[in-house]
Amino acid sequence: MKSKKKIIITQRIEKFKRYNEYRDTLDQRLINWIVFCGFIPIPIPNTLAISGTTKDYNCLIKWLKQIDPDAIIFSGGNNIGDVNTKSRDITEKNLLLWAEKYKKPALGICRGMQMMGVHAGTKLKKISGHAGVRHNLKLNDELKNSIPLMVNSYHDFALAKCPNMYEVLAMSEDNCIEAIKHKKLSWEGWMWHPEREKNYSDIDKTRLIKIVNNDK
Repeated sequence: MKSKKKIIITQRIEKFKRYNEYRDTLDQRLINWIVFCGFIPIPIPNTLAISGTTKDYNCLIKWLKQIDPDAIIFSGGNNIGDVNTKSRDITEKNLLLWAEKYKKPALGICRGMQMMGVHAGTKLKKISGHAGVRHNLKLNDELKNSIPLMVNSYHDFALAKCPNMYEVLAMSEDNCIEAIKHKKLSWEGWMWHPEREKNYSDIDKTRLIKIVNNDK
């Protein structure tokens, strides 16, 4: 029996004032969506590369070697650059470097797509009208059966421009970038949350499977 592929998932950081704790958290719906797509989800802690030193980076690398993931999902939540979530930024930057080095497939969801863009040198811009709504996507004709035509939206920031080495897959009706694809690696970014749909989209599922299998 062929074993299922493993996907590691980055987590948001939440501060619980009552206990004076910072906790890694993950929406259970994202776990459920990955299982729905046929993969094994494994959350990654944000403390393995917390200071960004060589020692901490080696700790992260050892963890990755032990897990031996087939792909990475960069999840949503938290704003990039927030002082309280610095360890997440460090973790995800190192994961992008690692995925780039070993050509690991990756999907960035919402903040995850923003992190891909920032990693590639693109800035973010503040936008309005994209939090807690649904909207249509503008697609090229050849993509109309492979990307949803309408998606959910839960973000206040967008990529200022398409990152280097990426192409735009979808735009919103107010001309914000909604999906990108790396030109060489099996990396994509989506600004919508596939896990938050009441009924999971078969289009999203098919697209994730294609990403994890290196577009094969």
